Amino acid sequence: METLNFSECTLGLLENKFGLIPMRTSNTLTEWLNTTWQLQTEDKVVVPRLSMLLSDNAEHWNEIDLSMHFIGPMFSWVDFTVLFRFNLFGQSTLTSVVDGIQLTGRVDEMIATGFRIPKAPFFAFSEYKRQTDPNGDPAGQALAAMLAGQSLNEDGKPIYGCYVIGGIWRFMVLEGRHYALSHAFDGTQTEDAFQILRILFQLKQYCMERTEPPPAN
Repeated sequence: METLNFSECTLGLLENKFGLIPMRTSNTLTEWLNTTWQLQTEDKVVVPRLSMLLSDNAEHWNEIDLSMHFIGPMFSWVDFTVLFRFNLFGQSTLTSVVDGIQLTGRVDEMIATGFRIPKAPFFAFSEYKRQTDPNGDPAGQALAAMLAGQSLNEDGKPIYGCYVIGGIWRFMVLEGRHYALSHAFDGTQTEDAFQILRILFQLKQYCMERTEPPPAN
């Protein structure tokens, strides 16, 4: 069986191997990006501080710096741990077979059902690279993880994703064999950083809607 590691994947390779089709527009992506989630007072205090920290350091931070000082705090602030429904898993290995090809790799961040061990992924986050030294194809790597995650879900609903290069965030959706990429959101700009947070809060709501609470004792 042919095996592809996420790190090898580019958008072109995935389109050729799996018949994926890029979309210029996607109602699902547009609805997600245009969320008007109401931010609270504390959100409006924290986000500008993180955005300023990113602005001062994005040009030289490495992946670990970006994760520790901006990406991690943003995800932690939203809090994707909903016990026994879904959780945020870091550096987890994801493997599945799609069209007779084994897709496998380590995902930087993944939201999936499960508590201690990821099961069915809803969201894949990939490749927080340095602004001045990106390697590989972060969009392709994120999309490969999304495609693997899609095969592990049985509800036919969209799979969400995101990748970051320096301070720039781009969001993605995969529906069937069609995918779409967002425009760039610049985390060094406060208004963009606010919208990134809204998008993450909306993502959590989507995860709530497609999972069930554990049965009462």
